[in-house]
Amino acid sequence: MTPRGIRADEDAEDFDVEEVLALVNEDNGHHTPADHVPPPPGPDQPERHTPDRHKPDRSTSDQHKSDRHHRATPWPEAREIAARAALTGTRAAGRAPVSVPLDAALGLALAAPLTASTDLPSFDTSAMDGWAIAGPGPWAVREEGVLAGQAEPEPLTDGEAVRIATGARIPPDTTAVLRSEHGRTDTKGQLHATREIQPGQDIRPRGQECRSGDHLLAVGTLVTPAVLGLAAAAGYDALTAVPRPRVQVLVLGDELLTSGLPHDGLIRDALGPMLPPWLRALGAEVTAVRRLGDDAKALHKALTTSAADLIVTTGGTAAGPVDHVHPTLRRIGAELLVDSVKVRPGHPMLLARLKENQHLVGLPGNPLAAVSGLLTLAEPLLRTLAARPAPEPYTLPLRDAAHGHPYDTRLIPVVLRGDHAVPLHYHGPAMLRGMAAADAVAVVPPGGIRAGQEAELLDLPWAMAGIEVCFT
Repeated sequence: MTPRGIRADEDAEDFDVEEVLALVNEDNGHHTPADHVPPPPGPDQPERHTPDRHKPDRSTSDQHKSDRHHRATPWPEAREIAARAALTGTRAAGRAPVSVPLDAALGLALAAPLTASTDLPSFDTSAMDGWAIAGPGPWAVREEGVLAGQAEPEPLTDGEAVRIATGARIPPDTTAVLRSEHGRTDTKGQLHATREIQPGQDIRPRGQECRSGDHLLAVGTLVTPAVLGLAAAAGYDALTAVPRPRVQVLVLGDELLTSGLPHDGLIRDALGPMLPPWLRALGAEVTAVRRLGDDAKALHKALTTSAADLIVTTGGTAAGPVDHVHPTLRRIGAELLVDSVKVRPGHPMLLARLKENQHLVGLPGNPLAAVSGLLTLAEPLLRTLAARPAPEPYTLPLRDAAHGHPYDTRLIPVVLRGDHAVPLHYHGPAMLRGMAAADAVAVVPPGGIRAGQEAELLDLPWAMAGIEVCFT
């Protein structure tokens, strides 16, 4: 039987077993109506949940999963916790501003205001190729012209002109610059204007853009290519910026191959190649990518010896026989800030504080579920560590309906087409085919979104108009 809300041609992995069972129960009349879902608990109240009669009998393992779900953090709250978690660590670590050469500052946030160290321009310059002229015409033209980069030229006298290049210093006593296309010379070498001339025309006066000491950019401004250009023009060789958060990636799982085709129960590791550039796009410095397999001792050693600001693990966040992340976190006394999130895919993600200035984001092992963890927990935490501004939220109507999970948020890859977002197929937890073609991710609340209804969108790093398009 195909549950209501799932088309016969729907991607097979779009819904996990628990989701399908919940939808079947909804068809049988057991699902709580959307407008009667109990509100989220207050800060002093235990989390409420629908009774277990909505679900089939479970084994002990299934019951553990159920318990984890009921203590899972709602998706919006999880993002807020991740953004706030780094604040304490940032202050405790005293993430001191660093002086960074211009060629290494792209993507950082300014830790000090950018002030003008000189007038811009620092002298009167020509805005066009043409002639610098003095007084009314016609004008006698000097033999030698004025080029950019030369010392201050000789003053002009009334009735005199000199050839001048764009950006060259204006000779003293110049009235205006006559553009090349607006002047002609006669047989006697006299220059005539073919259009009316206004005093000061096509002259960029000293200090037109700013005066020395002017405030140009505020603390927290993201260093874009344009910021680098402005800083260079203002005389800066380096910028005072917030350092990149140092991130170490730990790839867990004995079943992962680093090359060749899958075989004999082994699969290719998709996260090892994907995570480092994605993290760099979020402003991080990836210091190491280590493959630990399913080795509890190796994981313990890696966590207790790492100097990274953030450790990102892949896999091992559930409760299976080789899922060592939770036991290791308990062993080292880590503070679990988020233990699973009400989001699909990626429900078993986690966020922990290992030290006052060190955090761990545990990503699920399924590739798209790991992407969900990046967007939910890693991105807000790294944004805070790097002092980057939060992106402005926005919505677009969906061209097609997006099926919702019965009680969790869903993240679905979409492409942007004009003023609509189009949901993509192949968005099961283990699939990257949809994400590889996506421009953004739609945030689908429990119950789903109808065609034409507005959905919140999260831009992907490579599709954003900001600095995140730079992967270095």
